Amino acid sequence: MVEERRMTRALTLVRDIGFVSFGKYGQYVVTAVTLPLIARILGPEGLGLLAIGMSAYFIGSLLVDLGITQFLAAKVSNADVDQIRGNYLAIRLAVLGALGTALLVGLTVEVDPRIHMILLGLFAGGFWSVSEDWILIGQGRFVASTVYQGVGRLAYFALLLLVLPRFPSPSAALLCMLTSSILTVALTWRDSLRKYGRPARPRGVAPTVRMAAPVFTSRLLVVSYGQGAAAIYSSVLDAASLGLYSAGDRLVRAVQSMLDPIGFALLPRMARSSGHERFWRRAGFAMLACVGIALVATAALWVSAPLLVQLVFGSEFAHAVPLLRIEVLILPATALSSLVTTAVLPVREDTSGVLIGSIVGTGVAALALYAAFRTHSVWALAYGTVACEFSVALWYLLRTRYLVLQERRARPPEEDVDDVGVPAHRGET
Repeated sequence: MVEERRMTRALTLVRDIGFVSFGKYGQYVVTAVTLPLIARILGPEGLGLLAIGMSAYFIGSLLVDLGITQFLAAKVSNADVDQIRGNYLAIRLAVLGALGTALLVGLTVEVDPRIHMILLGLFAGGFWSVSEDWILIGQGRFVASTVYQGVGRLAYFALLLLVLPRFPSPSAALLCMLTSSILTVALTWRDSLRKYGRPARPRGVAPTVRMAAPVFTSRLLVVSYGQGAAAIYSSVLDAASLGLYSAGDRLVRAVQSMLDPIGFALLPRMARSSGHERFWRRAGFAMLACVGIALVATAALWVSAPLLVQLVFGSEFAHAVPLLRIEVLILPATALSSLVTTAVLPVREDTSGVLIGSIVGTGVAALALYAAFRTHSVWALAYGTVACEFSVALWYLLRTRYLVLQERRARPPEEDVDDVGVPAHRGET
Protein backbone atom coordinates (compact mmCIF):
# COMPACT_ATOMS: atom_id res chain seq x y z
CA MET A 1 0.00 0.00 0.00
CA VAL A 2 2.82 2.38 0.90
CA GLU A 3 4.62 1.53 -2.34
CA GLU A 4 1.46 2.23 -4.33
CA ARG A 5 1.12 5.65 -2.74
CA ARG A 6 4.75 6.45 -3.50
CA MET A 7 4.31 5.36 -7.11
CA THR A 8 1.18 7.49 -7.43
CA ARG A 9 2.98 10.53 -6.01
CA ALA A 10 5.90 9.98 -8.40
CA LEU A 11 3.60 9.71 -11.42
CA THR A 12 1.69 12.80 -10.31
CA LEU A 13 4.96 14.71 -10.01
CA VAL A 14 6.04 13.67 -13.51
CA ARG A 15 2.64 14.74 -14.84
CA ASP A 16 2.88 18.14 -13.14
CA ILE A 17 6.41 18.68 -14.48
CA GLY A 18 5.08 18.01 -17.97
CA PHE A 19 2.23 20.47 -17.52
CA VAL A 20 4.51 23.19 -16.17
CA SER A 21 7.01 22.54 -18.97
CA PHE A 22 4.46 23.34 -21.62
CA GLY A 23 2.58 25.98 -19.68
CA LYS A 24 5.43 28.13 -18.43
CA TYR A 25 8.02 27.46 -21.13
CA GLY A 26 5.80 26.61 -24.07
CA GLN A 27 7.24 29.50 -26.04
CA TYR A 28 10.27 27.31 -26.69
CA VAL A 29 8.07 24.64 -28.24
CA VAL A 30 6.61 27.27 -30.56
CA THR A 31 10.11 28.63 -31.17
CA ALA A 32 11.37 25.19 -32.22
CA VAL A 33 8.64 25.05 -34.86
CA THR A 34 8.85 28.64 -36.09
CA LEU A 35 12.59 29.29 -35.71
CA PRO A 36 13.48 27.98 -39.19
CA LEU A 37 10.96 30.42 -40.66
CA ILE A 38 12.20 33.33 -38.53
CA ALA A 39 15.88 32.64 -39.26
CA ARG A 40 15.40 32.36 -43.01
CA ILE A 41 13.23 35.47 -43.24
CA LEU A 42 15.22 37.74 -40.93
CA GLY A 43 18.78 36.40 -41.42
CA PRO A 44 21.58 36.76 -38.83
CA GLU A 45 21.19 40.53 -38.41
CA GLY A 46 17.39 40.42 -38.06
CA LEU A 47 17.64 37.49 -35.68
CA GLY A 48 20.16 39.49 -33.67
CA LEU A 49 17.71 42.40 -33.32
CA LEU A 50 14.99 39.96 -32.30
CA ALA A 51 17.39 38.47 -29.73
CA ILE A 52 17.83 41.96 -28.26
CA GLY A 53 14.06 42.36 -28.03
CA MET A 54 13.58 38.93 -26.48
CA SER A 55 16.29 39.64 -23.93
CA ALA A 56 14.48 42.85 -23.02
CA TYR A 57 11.27 40.79 -22.83
CA PHE A 58 12.67 38.77 -19.93
CA ILE A 59 13.94 41.93 -18.23
CA GLY A 60 10.52 43.59 -18.62
CA SER A 61 8.79 40.56 -17.18
CA LEU A 62 11.05 40.75 -14.15
CA LEU A 63 10.58 44.50 -13.72
CA VAL A 64 6.82 44.00 -13.45
CA ASP A 65 6.54 40.81 -11.38
CA LEU A 66 9.58 41.72 -9.22
CA GLY A 67 10.77 38.11 -9.39
CA ILE A 68 8.66 37.11 -6.38
CA THR A 69 6.06 34.90 -8.07
CA GLN A 70 7.53 31.76 -6.46
CA PHE A 71 7.61 33.41 -3.03
CA LEU A 72 3.98 34.55 -3.35
CA ALA A 73 2.90 31.20 -4.77
CA ALA A 74 4.29 29.52 -1.64
CA LYS A 75 1.93 31.72 0.46
CA VAL A 76 -1.28 30.91 -1.41
CA SER A 77 -2.27 28.05 0.89
CA ASN A 78 -1.84 29.93 4.19
CA ALA A 79 -2.20 33.69 3.65
CA ASP A 80 -4.75 36.39 2.77
CA VAL A 81 -4.76 35.82 -0.98
CA ASP A 82 -7.13 38.72 -1.76
CA GLN A 83 -4.91 41.27 -0.05
CA ILE A 84 -1.79 39.87 -1.69
CA ARG A 85 -3.50 40.09 -5.08
CA GLY A 86 -4.50 43.71 -4.51
CA ASN A 87 -1.07 44.83 -3.38
CA TYR A 88 0.72 42.88 -6.11
CA LEU A 89 -1.59 44.19 -8.85
CA ALA A 90 -1.04 47.81 -7.79
CA ILE A 91 2.72 47.39 -7.95
CA ARG A 92 2.66 45.62 -11.33
CA LEU A 93 0.33 48.15 -12.99
CA ALA A 94 2.49 51.05 -11.82
CA VAL A 95 5.63 49.55 -13.35
CA LEU A 96 3.84 48.50 -16.55
CA GLY A 97 2.53 52.05 -16.96
CA ALA A 98 6.08 53.40 -16.77
CA LEU A 99 7.28 50.90 -19.41
CA GLY A 100 4.36 51.81 -21.68
CA THR A 101 5.19 55.49 -21.37
CA ALA A 102 8.83 54.82 -22.28
CA LEU A 103 7.73 52.87 -25.37
CA LEU A 104 5.44 55.69 -26.52
CA VAL A 105 8.26 58.22 -26.11
CA GLY A 106 10.58 55.95 -28.12
CA LEU A 107 8.04 55.66 -30.94
CA THR A 108 7.59 59.43 -31.00
CA VAL A 109 11.28 60.33 -31.33
CA GLU A 110 12.23 57.39 -33.64
CA VAL A 111 15.10 55.93 -31.65
CA ASP A 112 17.80 53.55 -32.91
CA PRO A 113 16.40 50.11 -33.95
CA ARG A 114 18.21 48.41 -31.07
CA ILE A 115 16.72 50.84 -28.55
CA HIS A 116 13.29 50.37 -30.13
CA MET A 117 13.54 46.59 -29.74
CA ILE A 118 14.58 47.00 -26.11
CA LEU A 119 11.61 49.28 -25.32
CA LEU A 120 9.15 47.04 -27.15
CA GLY A 121 10.54 43.94 -25.45
CA LEU A 122 10.34 45.55 -22.01
CA PHE A 123 6.66 46.38 -22.45
CA ALA A 124 5.75 43.01 -23.98
CA GLY A 125 7.42 41.09 -21.17
CA GLY A 126 5.91 43.38 -18.56
CA PHE A 127 2.41 42.90 -19.93
CA TRP A 128 2.73 39.12 -19.73
CA SER A 129 3.65 39.43 -16.04
CA VAL A 130 0.32 40.97 -15.01
CA SER A 131 -1.27 37.52 -15.34
CA GLU A 132 -2.50 35.56 -12.31
CA ASP A 133 -0.60 32.41 -13.20
CA TRP A 134 1.28 32.57 -9.90
CA ILE A 135 -1.97 31.73 -8.08
CA LEU A 136 -2.46 28.61 -10.19
CA ILE A 137 1.09 27.47 -9.40
CA GLY A 138 0.54 28.05 -5.69
CA GLN A 139 -2.68 26.01 -5.80
CA GLY A 140 -0.95 23.20 -7.67
CA ARG A 141 -3.43 23.63 -10.55
CA PHE A 142 -0.93 22.85 -13.28
CA VAL A 143 -3.56 21.62 -15.75
CA ALA A 144 -5.36 24.98 -15.74
CA SER A 145 -2.05 26.81 -16.03
CA THR A 146 -1.07 24.65 -19.00
CA VAL A 147 -4.36 25.25 -20.79
CA TYR A 148 -4.22 29.02 -20.36
CA GLN A 149 -0.58 29.23 -21.40
CA GLY A 150 -1.21 26.86 -24.30
CA VAL A 151 -3.96 29.06 -25.74
CA GLY A 152 -1.57 32.00 -25.83
CA ARG A 153 1.27 29.95 -27.35
CA LEU A 154 -0.96 28.60 -30.11
CA ALA A 155 -2.19 32.13 -30.85
CA TYR A 156 1.42 33.30 -31.11
CA PHE A 157 2.20 30.44 -33.47
CA ALA A 158 -0.73 31.34 -35.74
CA LEU A 159 0.02 35.06 -35.70
CA LEU A 160 3.67 34.50 -36.50
CA LEU A 161 2.87 32.33 -39.51
CA LEU A 162 0.36 34.88 -40.81
CA VAL A 163 2.14 38.14 -40.06
CA LEU A 164 5.91 37.59 -40.37
CA PRO A 165 5.99 36.60 -44.09
CA ARG A 166 3.99 39.76 -44.92
CA PHE A 167 5.86 42.07 -42.53
CA PRO A 168 9.39 40.62 -42.27
CA SER A 169 10.81 42.56 -39.33
CA PRO A 170 11.93 41.76 -35.77
CA SER A 171 9.31 44.18 -34.41
CA ALA A 172 6.51 42.22 -36.08
CA ALA A 173 7.65 38.98 -34.44
CA LEU A 174 7.72 40.61 -31.01
CA LEU A 175 4.32 42.25 -31.54
CA CYS A 176 2.88 38.80 -32.29
CA MET A 177 4.07 37.63 -28.89
CA LEU A 178 2.61 40.71 -27.18
CA THR A 179 -0.76 40.24 -28.88
CA SER A 180 -0.99 36.55 -28.05
CA SER A 181 -0.22 37.16 -24.37
CA ILE A 182 -3.49 39.10 -24.07
CA LEU A 183 -5.35 35.78 -24.20
CA THR A 184 -3.30 34.20 -21.43
CA VAL A 185 -3.55 37.23 -19.17
CA ALA A 186 -7.32 37.45 -19.69
CA LEU A 187 -7.89 33.75 -19.00
CA THR A 188 -5.85 33.70 -15.77
CA TRP A 189 -7.66 36.79 -14.48
CA ARG A 190 -11.03 35.30 -15.38
CA ASP A 191 -10.10 32.24 -13.34
CA SER A 192 -8.96 34.19 -10.29
CA LEU A 193 -11.98 36.52 -10.41
CA ARG A 194 -14.34 33.56 -10.43
CA LYS A 195 -12.58 31.91 -7.47
CA TYR A 196 -11.65 34.90 -5.32
CA GLY A 197 -13.60 37.83 -6.73
CA ARG A 198 -12.04 41.26 -7.10
CA PRO A 199 -8.68 41.83 -5.43
CA ALA A 200 -8.68 43.77 -2.18
CA ARG A 201 -7.81 47.44 -2.29
CA PRO A 202 -4.05 48.00 -1.98
CA ARG A 203 -3.09 48.29 1.67
CA GLY A 204 0.32 47.98 3.21
CA VAL A 205 2.18 47.70 -0.09
CA ALA A 206 5.48 48.68 1.51
CA PRO A 207 6.11 45.26 3.17
CA THR A 208 5.66 43.54 -0.19
CA VAL A 209 8.14 45.92 -1.79
CA ARG A 210 10.63 45.41 1.04
CA MET A 211 10.32 41.64 0.73
CA ALA A 212 10.77 41.90 -3.04
CA ALA A 213 13.80 44.20 -2.93
CA PRO A 214 16.55 41.57 -2.43
CA VAL A 215 14.80 39.02 -4.65
CA PHE A 216 14.19 41.55 -7.41
CA THR A 217 17.76 42.78 -7.26
CA SER A 218 19.12 39.26 -7.45
CA ARG A 219 16.82 38.21 -10.31
CA LEU A 220 17.64 41.37 -12.25
CA LEU A 221 21.32 40.61 -11.90
CA VAL A 222 20.71 37.01 -12.99
CA VAL A 223 18.74 38.08 -16.07
CA SER A 224 21.47 40.56 -16.97
CA TYR A 225 23.98 37.74 -17.51
CA GLY A 226 21.44 35.08 -18.54
CA GLN A 227 18.42 35.52 -20.78
CA GLY A 228 18.86 39.28 -20.90
CA ALA A 229 22.52 39.18 -21.92
CA ALA A 230 21.86 40.05 -25.57
CA ALA A 231 20.28 43.37 -24.59
CA ILE A 232 23.27 44.22 -22.39
CA TYR A 233 25.85 43.19 -24.99
CA SER A 234 24.04 45.03 -27.82
CA SER A 235 26.06 48.11 -26.85
CA VAL A 236 29.38 46.43 -27.72
CA LEU A 237 28.50 43.74 -30.31
CA ASP A 238 26.92 44.10 -33.74
CA ALA A 239 23.52 42.60 -34.54
CA ALA A 240 24.95 39.91 -36.85
CA SER A 241 27.24 38.54 -34.12
CA LEU A 242 24.36 38.55 -31.67
CA GLY A 243 22.27 36.71 -34.26
CA LEU A 244 24.83 33.90 -34.46
CA TYR A 245 25.01 33.70 -30.68
CA SER A 246 21.22 33.75 -30.44
CA ALA A 247 20.96 30.80 -32.82
CA GLY A 248 22.79 28.56 -30.37
CA ASP A 249 21.24 30.24 -27.36
CA ARG A 250 17.70 29.44 -28.55
CA LEU A 251 18.48 25.73 -28.79
CA VAL A 252 20.19 25.62 -25.40
CA ARG A 253 17.40 27.56 -23.68
CA ALA A 254 14.84 25.23 -25.25
CA VAL A 255 16.54 22.26 -23.59
CA GLN A 256 16.96 24.21 -20.36
CA SER A 257 13.21 24.93 -20.37
CA MET A 258 12.55 21.20 -20.12
CA LEU A 259 14.52 21.07 -16.85
CA ASP A 260 13.33 24.27 -15.14
CA PRO A 261 9.75 23.05 -14.51
CA ILE A 262 11.00 20.40 -12.10
CA GLY A 263 11.41 23.13 -9.51
CA PHE A 264 8.00 24.67 -10.19
CA ALA A 265 6.28 21.28 -9.90
CA LEU A 266 8.11 20.58 -6.64
CA LEU A 267 7.41 24.01 -5.12
CA PRO A 268 3.98 23.30 -3.54
CA ARG A 269 5.16 19.87 -2.37
CA MET A 270 8.32 21.28 -0.81
CA ALA A 271 6.30 24.06 0.85
CA ARG A 272 4.00 21.49 2.47
CA SER A 273 6.96 19.54 3.88
CA SER A 274 9.03 22.57 4.82
CA GLY A 275 9.13 21.60 8.49
CA HIS A 276 10.46 18.10 7.96
CA GLU A 277 14.00 16.78 7.83
CA ARG A 278 12.95 14.88 4.74
CA PHE A 279 12.74 18.26 2.93
CA TRP A 280 16.51 18.27 2.49
CA ARG A 281 16.60 14.65 1.41
CA ARG A 282 14.09 15.41 -1.31
CA ALA A 283 16.00 18.52 -2.33
CA GLY A 284 19.27 16.60 -2.60
CA PHE A 285 17.74 13.84 -4.68
CA ALA A 286 16.09 16.38 -6.99
CA MET A 287 19.39 18.21 -7.50
CA LEU A 288 21.21 15.00 -8.41
CA ALA A 289 18.45 14.02 -10.84
CA CYS A 290 18.47 17.46 -12.52
CA VAL A 291 22.23 17.47 -13.00
CA GLY A 292 22.24 13.90 -14.33
CA ILE A 293 19.56 14.65 -16.91
CA ALA A 294 21.34 17.86 -17.89
CA LEU A 295 24.62 16.02 -18.50
CA VAL A 296 22.88 13.63 -20.89
CA ALA A 297 21.27 16.56 -22.71
CA THR A 298 24.64 18.35 -22.92
CA ALA A 299 26.32 15.39 -24.59
CA ALA A 300 23.44 14.96 -27.05
CA LEU A 301 23.47 18.62 -28.08
CA TRP A 302 27.26 18.71 -28.42
CA VAL A 303 27.29 15.77 -30.82
CA SER A 304 24.29 16.91 -32.88
CA ALA A 305 25.20 20.62 -33.03
CA PRO A 306 26.23 20.75 -36.75
CA LEU A 307 23.11 18.86 -37.86
CA LEU A 308 20.77 20.92 -35.69
CA VAL A 309 22.12 24.26 -36.89
CA GLN A 310 21.90 23.18 -40.51
CA LEU A 311 18.33 21.87 -40.16
CA VAL A 312 16.94 24.72 -38.07
CA PHE A 313 18.80 27.78 -39.32
CA GLY A 314 20.41 26.89 -42.64
CA SER A 315 23.94 27.21 -43.97
CA GLU A 316 23.97 30.97 -43.32
CA PHE A 317 24.36 30.20 -39.61
CA ALA A 318 27.20 27.66 -39.88
CA HIS A 319 29.45 29.80 -37.65
CA ALA A 320 26.95 29.33 -34.81
CA VAL A 321 28.04 25.68 -34.28
CA PRO A 322 31.14 26.35 -32.13
CA LEU A 323 29.20 28.97 -30.14
CA LEU A 324 26.45 26.42 -29.50
CA ARG A 325 28.98 23.84 -28.31
CA ILE A 326 30.40 26.30 -25.80
CA GLU A 327 27.07 27.48 -24.44
CA VAL A 328 25.59 23.99 -24.08
CA LEU A 329 28.04 23.44 -21.23
CA ILE A 330 25.87 25.64 -19.00
CA LEU A 331 23.01 23.10 -18.80
CA PRO A 332 24.14 21.20 -15.66
CA ALA A 333 24.80 24.47 -13.85
CA THR A 334 21.53 26.14 -14.85
CA ALA A 335 19.53 23.03 -13.95
CA LEU A 336 20.99 23.03 -10.44
CA SER A 337 20.56 26.79 -9.94
CA SER A 338 17.00 26.73 -11.23
CA LEU A 339 15.92 24.01 -8.82
CA VAL A 340 17.52 25.68 -5.80
CA THR A 341 16.13 29.15 -6.52
CA THR A 342 12.66 27.84 -7.43
CA ALA A 343 11.86 25.09 -4.93
CA VAL A 344 14.43 25.28 -2.11
CA LEU A 345 15.38 28.84 -1.17
CA PRO A 346 11.85 30.32 -1.62
CA VAL A 347 10.43 27.75 0.83
CA ARG A 348 13.20 28.59 3.28
CA GLU A 349 12.58 32.31 2.55
CA ASP A 350 16.31 32.71 2.02
CA THR A 351 16.29 35.93 0.01
CA SER A 352 19.87 36.68 1.05
CA GLY A 353 21.12 33.47 -0.55
CA VAL A 354 19.42 34.33 -3.83
CA LEU A 355 20.82 37.86 -3.75
CA ILE A 356 24.40 36.78 -3.05
CA GLY A 357 24.22 34.17 -5.81
CA SER A 358 23.20 36.80 -8.32
CA ILE A 359 25.97 39.12 -7.15
CA VAL A 360 28.50 36.35 -7.75
CA GLY A 361 27.21 35.84 -11.29
CA THR A 362 27.09 39.55 -12.02
CA GLY A 363 30.69 40.01 -10.90
CA VAL A 364 31.84 37.37 -13.39
CA ALA A 365 29.56 38.85 -16.07
CA ALA A 366 31.09 42.29 -15.56
CA LEU A 367 34.51 40.86 -16.36
CA ALA A 368 33.10 39.21 -19.51
CA LEU A 369 31.44 42.46 -20.57
CA TYR A 370 34.74 44.28 -20.12
CA ALA A 371 36.45 41.66 -22.28
CA ALA A 372 33.77 42.11 -24.95
CA PHE A 373 34.22 45.88 -24.80
CA ARG A 374 37.95 45.49 -25.39
CA THR A 375 37.75 42.82 -28.10
CA HIS A 376 34.25 43.31 -29.62
CA SER A 377 34.18 39.51 -29.90
CA VAL A 378 31.11 37.34 -29.39
CA TRP A 379 33.35 34.73 -27.78
CA ALA A 380 33.56 36.93 -24.70
CA LEU A 381 29.78 36.58 -24.38
CA ALA A 382 29.89 32.79 -24.86
CA TYR A 383 32.70 32.07 -22.40
CA GLY A 384 31.38 34.67 -19.97
CA THR A 385 27.98 32.97 -19.88
CA VAL A 386 29.54 29.61 -19.02
CA ALA A 387 31.74 31.12 -16.31
CA CYS A 388 28.77 32.97 -14.77
CA GLU A 389 26.48 29.95 -14.60
CA PHE A 390 29.07 27.65 -13.04
CA SER A 391 30.10 30.26 -10.48
CA VAL A 392 26.48 30.73 -9.43
CA ALA A 393 25.79 26.98 -9.27
CA LEU A 394 28.82 26.52 -7.01
CA TRP A 395 27.51 29.23 -4.69
CA TYR A 396 24.08 27.59 -4.44
CA LEU A 397 25.67 24.28 -3.57
CA LEU A 398 27.61 25.94 -0.77
CA ARG A 399 24.53 27.87 0.39
CA THR A 400 22.39 24.75 0.51
CA ARG A 401 25.02 22.95 2.57
CA TYR A 402 25.17 25.93 4.93
CA LEU A 403 21.39 25.91 5.46
CA VAL A 404 21.37 22.17 6.15
CA LEU A 405 24.08 22.48 8.81
CA GLN A 406 22.43 25.55 10.32
CA GLU A 407 19.07 23.79 10.74
CA ARG A 408 20.73 20.72 12.23
CA ARG A 409 22.51 22.87 14.80
CA ALA A 410 19.23 24.62 15.65
CA ARG A 411 17.31 21.33 16.14
CA PRO A 412 16.35 20.64 19.77
CA PRO A 413 18.73 18.06 21.31
CA GLU A 414 15.84 15.88 22.45
CA GLU A 415 14.66 15.38 18.86
CA ASP A 416 16.14 12.03 17.93
CA VAL A 417 16.78 11.39 14.30
CA ASP A 418 16.97 7.94 12.80
CA ASP A 419 19.72 6.77 10.48
CA VAL A 420 17.99 8.01 7.33
CA GLY A 421 17.57 11.53 8.61
CA VAL A 422 13.86 11.39 9.60
CA PRO A 423 12.82 12.45 13.10
CA ALA A 424 12.04 9.20 14.87
CA HIS A 425 9.14 10.51 16.96
CA ARG A 426 7.12 11.57 13.90
CA GLY A 427 6.61 8.05 12.69
CA GLU A 428 6.45 9.08 9.02
CA THR A 429 6.52 6.58 6.25
